[in-house]
Amino acid sequence: MRRTASPLSLILLGLGTFLLVLAPMLAWYVAPRAAVNPIDIDTTAVYKGTGSVFDTDKVETVPDQNITVTQRVRGNVAESERSGNAVWDVITTVDTDKSLPADDPHDALDFTPHRWVMDRTTTKPVHCCEETPYIEGEAYLKFPFDVEKRSYQWWDNTGGTTITLRYDGTEKIQGYTGYRFTGTVAPRKVGTRLVPGTLVDEPHRPQVLAEEWYSNHGFRLVVDQATGRVIYAQTGPRRTLRAPGGEKDAAVLLDSEKIAFTTATQKEAVRQAKRDSGLLRTVGETLPIGTAGAGSVLVVVGGVLAARGRKRPEAPGTVEMPQPSLTM
Repeated sequence: MRRTASPLSLILLGLGTFLLVLAPMLAWYVAPRAAVNPIDIDTTAVYKGTGSVFDTDKVETVPDQNITVTQRVRGNVAESERSGNAVWDVITTVDTDKSLPADDPHDALDFTPHRWVMDRTTTKPVHCCEETPYIEGEAYLKFPFDVEKRSYQWWDNTGGTTITLRYDGTEKIQGYTGYRFTGTVAPRKVGTRLVPGTLVDEPHRPQVLAEEWYSNHGFRLVVDQATGRVIYAQTGPRRTLRAPGGEKDAAVLLDSEKIAFTTATQKEAVRQAKRDSGLLRTVGETLPIGTAGAGSVLVVVGGVLAARGRKRPEAPGTVEMPQPSLTM
């Protein structure tokens, strides 16, 4: 009797081997390629807070004003496909109740358009595609994928430079845990502005090219570890005017210790972070582990079936008849 492998055992062995080969490919090849920044992004983040704002009608700084910051991010798909990078056009507006609602964002208290270009995988800035300003650092608007518990160089667009955000533990936002990063900005000159001399304590001069200074009471960002998405952002901007060469602030343009994501913006950011991190976890962990487990089971079952085989009787052999001998 001899044994032969059944078709089922061969199928199981083949399928199991395929799944065992597929598992590491999912983890090492497919998952890294799934972690890419989108080119068709279209999101709006709204910050709210209170503070002092310069009123151009009253020509003075007015305290206790409601402040709304709106940040709209849209992907430029055509430029992204042409360059191979993620090209995001960003418009940031600052409003008080007086300028809201506005039919045109140009009517805002402050209107800042700019373009950020980044590597789709590493999130590092790429200098092409009419990028403006020249953005540097490791992160802006979002962190890289797989955020680490360390300090990052964050681009502060208002200050026009990078700042250090230090890892400061974990924090729950709308029930979802993220990494918290904090940092401050010391006063620095960011430009000049032509204003009446009276604004900067020089009443004898009709107009003065005053220095514009910026600082920040504190950044606080909470970030999803897997995707680098910011699920909570808080900032404390202070913008002032000084006389040319002056060492102290002469007029306050904007000053708020806390302007932060609204509840609605937090919830939407958390929803997207859960969705995207869940997809990455499925491709990078759940599917490879499940595929490897299923493949191992199929190989074992197929091997057992092949080892048992199906017993078949051996075919009877041909009996060789003795040849008659010739005698002399």
